[in-house]
Amino acid sequence: MRRISRRTFLKTASTSAACAALWNGTLPLMANPLGLPLGLQLYSVRDRLPKDYEGTLKQLAALGYREVEAAGFFGHSPSEVKQAMTHAGLRCVSAHYPLKDLLPKVDETIQFGKDLGLQYIVCSSPMLKDPSRVNDPNSRAARELMTLEDWRWNADQFNHIGNKVSAAGMRFAYHNHTPEFRLENGVLFYDELMKSTDPAKVSMELDCGWAAAAGQKPVELLTRYATRISMLHVKDFKMGHGVVPLPAPPSTELGHGVIDYRPIFEAAKKARIEHVFVEQEEFDMPEMDALKIDADYMRKLTV
Repeated sequence: MRRISRRTFLKTASTSAACAALWNGTLPLMANPLGLPLGLQLYSVRDRLPKDYEGTLKQLAALGYREVEAAGFFGHSPSEVKQAMTHAGLRCVSAHYPLKDLLPKVDETIQFGKDLGLQYIVCSSPMLKDPSRVNDPNSRAARELMTLEDWRWNADQFNHIGNKVSAAGMRFAYHNHTPEFRLENGVLFYDELMKSTDPAKVSMELDCGWAAAAGQKPVELLTRYATRISMLHVKDFKMGHGVVPLPAPPSTELGHGVIDYRPIFEAAKKARIEHVFVEQEEFDMPEMDALKIDADYMRKLTV
């Protein structure tokens, strides 16, 4: 399990208000049950970042977040992103790209990530092998129609991309939603992805919330694939038992939904988790208020 020393972290955050809070002891450096820096998937603030990129990052750091995973850079260059992250006291360690955007710009994306200093490049969503067979191939509904052949084709793309990412000194990972947990002839697509991808080139970022929404038990997935899952997405939903993946259940603050994260983190302690990212996709209160609730939940959760 990778950890970041206090000296290394403070070196990157020395100019930030968040750093001052660390010195005062008001914000713990290690802020979740795995002893890792508290992370946030920036999709959570996708509406704020285009309006005030650096200011939004500083607000997140003030809430106690220390690492972030990007979901778009809003026209900023790697040097501009690095400067904004440093000023805020944050580390951008990972970035999401849908496969439809990643495939035609693999080399360009890898160079951007390398210049930025990313550890991970993550495929955030798959695509159909033959997009022409549906009206809207980029829709959530289209992904629910994916077949075993589609997933095997995606696995081939992941192996190819993962090889290039590894050669550039980073790691490649895949992030799930719900379609990965459908069955065809008794074969779970997620299991097929694991079987068909090279462990040395393709890691997994387990979205615990979406897995639970699909009727899976994240604890079992972490146990079965303890050596393949390297990152976690932590989110909560308001949903009943046996929820159907379509439509998606409403997102809510951690601890306000139905997912019990204590056993999930107990299982994660036995896996090889390097980064944990909170993500909230919908809000019924100001975003920063909700993300503070999420951060407080993670700081208080013990296993």
